[in-house]
Amino acid sequence: MAKALPQVAHQLCHFHYLREAARPIYEADRYAKKELKKRVRGIRPSERCVEARPDSAADAVPGYCSAVRGALTDDGRPPLRAGGLKLRERLAAVSASLERVCEKGGWARNWKS
Repeated sequence: MAKALPQVAHQLCHFHYLREAARPIYEADRYAKKELKKRVRGIRPSERCVEARPDSAADAVPGYCSAVRGALTDDGRPPLRAGGLKLRERLAAVSASLERVCEKGGWARNWKS
């Protein structure tokens, strides 16, 4: 490039320029996602402990566990749709739902995993 066009400054294409500019954010998001995943691993034992119970918890827990699994497997598309932020939002929604159940006097306040 320097031989063919000596007066023209070389630059990266827009895609590569933006990718490199977003790299620090991407790395921070990836680390955050990894840490969030560590905190919610092992939901299968929670499902197992209510499988034989005939109460409302036995009906609701699989749905919550499924929501957590779905949040864990959806990666997003970096750098514009950060997977870690998306995971945090989805887990916060599951947590908020569980808190609403507790406030209404539901099963979650008495259920222990």
